Amino acid sequence: MVAPFPAPRRPLDADLSVRQWYEDELGWATTSGPAGVRLRTGLRFDVLEIPADAGFRMLRRCDPRSPVALNGETMQLLVAAGSADEVPGLLDWLEWGDLPLDLVALGTGAFIDAPTPPGRAGSQEAAVWVRPPEPGREVERVLPALTSLSAVSTWSAAGGGGGAPDLVRLVDTAATHCQRARLRRALDVPRRQPLAFS
Repeated sequence: MVAPFPAPRRPLDADLSVRQWYEDELGWATTSGPAGVRLRTGLRFDVLEIPADAGFRMLRRCDPRSPVALNGETMQLLVAAGSADEVPGLLDWLEWGDLPLDLVALGTGAFIDAPTPPGRAGSQEAAVWVRPPEPGREVERVLPALTSLSAVSTWSAAGGGGGAPDLVRLVDTAATHCQRARLRRALDVPRRQPLAFS
């Protein structure tokens, strides 16, 4: 029996350069994965993953300082560490819990592929930054977070006014755009399929 050839590997110096940028410039934890460097979630940030078509439609509603990555057909929105644990409860509270949404929250113990650092060449399959983090600036200060349960109550009593916690607004906006994208895709299916009798 002949052993199969191993999959091609990325150059070690490219991985080292990417790893150094994340660890030295941003202070983020990295690990190695099959496709190269991966970022550990749950330490400095969590991630909300949504379909790219929904993500691009909601970008203008996100804080422009908040890092956002694109990995294939998935948009990754960085949120404050610990936020992933709050997302299921927020979706229920916002009355999105019973609907099938393409929204995934990644927290402690999860990883994402490290997007190519800004200004560096990357492969086509690699994740890329749509809005990159800025070295030398505390990224955690601009990440959407749930400040407290009393803030959620204030948000509810005010009818979703300007004092809303960023995470509540972001999750509600993401759920809305995920549902709209799902409906758009469902409506497009008959147009793309040939007629059965033709």
